[in-house]
Amino acid sequence: MKTIIKTAYMRILTVGLVLVSVLGCAALISQKIPVDSSSARPGVSVSLRGEPRLLTGTPLEVGVHLPAVTLTDAYTMKGVDLSQLTGSVLLISVVPSLDTKVCEAQTHMLGEAGKELPAGITRITISRDTPFAQKRFAEEAGLKSITYLSDYKEGAFGKATGLLLTDSMLLARSVIIVDGTGIVRYIQVVPDLSHLPDFDLAIAKAILLRNEK
Repeated sequence: MKTIIKTAYMRILTVGLVLVSVLGCAALISQKIPVDSSSARPGVSVSLRGEPRLLTGTPLEVGVHLPAVTLTDAYTMKGVDLSQLTGSVLLISVVPSLDTKVCEAQTHMLGEAGKELPAGITRITISRDTPFAQKRFAEEAGLKSITYLSDYKEGAFGKATGLLLTDSMLLARSVIIVDGTGIVRYIQVVPDLSHLPDFDLAIAKAILLRNEK
């Protein structure tokens, strides 16, 4: 009898540990990563652990239409122009590469934000990873409720927003919120690439914007 109880207990403990490792992964990781509340300017520069990294392209500004750029959907492989996606608030998370600790934590934060967000807010991740790499990441991380868009071809999105890093040609870590008419209402370019954006503030702003309707 004791053996049966012990076996059952071990199974429950194992399942619990698995759930903690899956659901609590982002929280544990993000606790160790600094969060920036300030913002750098698109098209100027950011840093990586204090080392400057220049940005190139047309600086994105609050109050203007999101530029018309075609990105590739990781699941459908079809072209997507975010400037044409009207009617829904867009909460856009931009990361350099999904297969890094900070980018993974940022994407988990976006995924977990779905529990707090009302209907009418679309969560999007943009990176220069290939669509195939984005899809693999989504499935392995269990974050398939997010729309993944790739800027892998020419970095057109990065150039059109001033978020393209001149040295690595990756995208600078940032969060963009676009209203239902395609107007940019908020942008944070994380000053240091090794830090996380202020997602709590971004989520709050997205919800307020959604409630303005």
